[in-house]
Amino acid sequence: MVLFQHEYKFLVFWPMRLFLSLFFLLVYLSLSSQNVELAQSYFRKGEYEKAIHLYKPLFESNPIRQDYFKTLLTCYQQIESYTEAQLLLEEQLQRFPNQINLFVEIGYNYQLQGENDLATQNFRKAIDFVRKNPSYCFVIGRSLSQNHLLDEALEVYHIAKEINPKLNTEISEARIYGEKGELDKMFSLYLELIEKNENYYTTVQRYVAAFITEDKDDPKNLLFKKLLLKKAQNDPKDSWNILLSWMFMQQHDYDKAFIQEKSLFNRNPGNLERINQIAMLSYSNGDFDTAKEAFRFMIQDKNELVTESQTKLQAEIYLLKIEQELSDEGIGLEKINKKYLELLNQYGTGTPSPELQLAYAQFLTYGFDQPEEAISRLEKILPRAQSAFEKGMIQMEIADILVYTGQFNQALVLYTQIQYDLKNSTLAQEARFKVARTSYFKGDFQWAQNQLKVLKSSTSQLIANDALELSLKISNNSDKDSLNEGLKKYAKADLLGFQKKYKEAIDTLQIVLYQFKGQNIEDDALFKQAELYSKIGNFTASENNLLAILDHHQESLFTDDALFNLALLYEEHLDKPARAKEMYEKIIFDFPSSIYLVPARKSFRKLRGDDL
Repeated sequence: MVLFQHEYKFLVFWPMRLFLSLFFLLVYLSLSSQNVELAQSYFRKGEYEKAIHLYKPLFESNPIRQDYFKTLLTCYQQIESYTEAQLLLEEQLQRFPNQINLFVEIGYNYQLQGENDLATQNFRKAIDFVRKNPSYCFVIGRSLSQNHLLDEALEVYHIAKEINPKLNTEISEARIYGEKGELDKMFSLYLELIEKNENYYTTVQRYVAAFITEDKDDPKNLLFKKLLLKKAQNDPKDSWNILLSWMFMQQHDYDKAFIQEKSLFNRNPGNLERINQIAMLSYSNGDFDTAKEAFRFMIQDKNELVTESQTKLQAEIYLLKIEQELSDEGIGLEKINKKYLELLNQYGTGTPSPELQLAYAQFLTYGFDQPEEAISRLEKILPRAQSAFEKGMIQMEIADILVYTGQFNQALVLYTQIQYDLKNSTLAQEARFKVARTSYFKGDFQWAQNQLKVLKSSTSQLIANDALELSLKISNNSDKDSLNEGLKKYAKADLLGFQKKYKEAIDTLQIVLYQFKGQNIEDDALFKQAELYSKIGNFTASENNLLAILDHHQESLFTDDALFNLALLYEEHLDKPARAKEMYEKIIFDFPSSIYLVPARKSFRKLRGDDL
């Protein structure tokens, strides 16, 4: 009986003991976590003595944590407490004798004190381990490079490679050459890795991406291209063409990228994914010639076996979109409409993919001016949507058309429904932006701003940028008296432009310029009107507006936009290459952080007669 009572007490108190143990463990972990964050903060701010006070107990309780050890060691060295650093190193070596990289750390600590002979002795001890076992080169080399001993690290890798040529030290060596600024050696090593194994091209691409820019005249781009072409001539491999194609895409030379990919595909017919990528990118960036070539290549008869029907359909749709973009004043729209109807007959009018119906609805609305017919077609396929996302896409298109026809409230209901059904998705964020834009069109600027505040941190950079641009437009042009008459008229003109009623939009902006002359909204109205003048082919009027911004609004946010658009007008429409060159030059020298810097530099060099 006594025994039973004892066991009973044990069973009763055991859960309490377990609870208290867990409680104190959680408290300890929480405090420890706070100490780590505080220690890191002190270290980042250069308050090394305070950092030591926290890191020392952290390391003593967790001697296996290399990050605690290395940071504590660095703190001692930063305050020139080399004796403490030496003691720490000796204790760690005694505790972990197999950590041969500690000889590098000991040598570096001596080097900091100016005791170069002792430093060299310890570096040689570390290197001797590599001579005995070449695979140690990675841990020794990493430790040397972390301590800025780049030449010594390279020596370690070279020694290891001499003993065991099969070791893949190229990436480690290339990183060091990159840090030293010896880019030719760095690029060469990356390419040597591909010579060993062609499948490494994706790895190489990832590392090289940090050095390749959009500017094809950048010395780094030219060097990498030169090395690639040399490799391709001496030892033809698909990887060289793939890397060349990738580099051309970074430079927006989509026509050259397409040549590489077409060559690859003709040698080894298979996946058209990369050609499709070039087609889509060139279309998005306005290179319609390359886009047409690429899309046409995808639907050639000889590619029938390797082209999925959905990919082929997408190519057909984009060819029609390009044809619509390039059509002059509606000429050829009947032909495009006929082709859409043929595709609908060929692929069917329903789901699983509504892409064709969506494209046709856009054509009917913005090309053929038949928005009611477009909405009717979309409403018919809406019940057959295969998923909530597909339903949202169709609803979004209907809502966009409702905005186009001025039915704002109905559009807002649909946009809000998309947000509710597809919470936190990119489509929901896009719908929220369109709620803001529609509210802006209506003149409800406060509600628009409420939506835009959320979207400035959108996971989609495009949506975030659009939200920021619209938010700035509203905030910069809102009146103190809250009537916002100028902004309301501007928003009306913006809507007319969206509806492709360009002449009406221009006239509305003229009222803004007359009634609100000298106010903040004047430069916005001048720039928007310039865009619209260009759309209707009145390039001289567009030029006058942009010059007015430069002459009377020198602090405007549109200054670099005005310069670049003027340059395009002079180069492409007004036949004034010298003036275009002048505008590009102003961007290069006066606006070095402008988004137009790279295209301006490229166009300037072309006009100057450089061999590109």
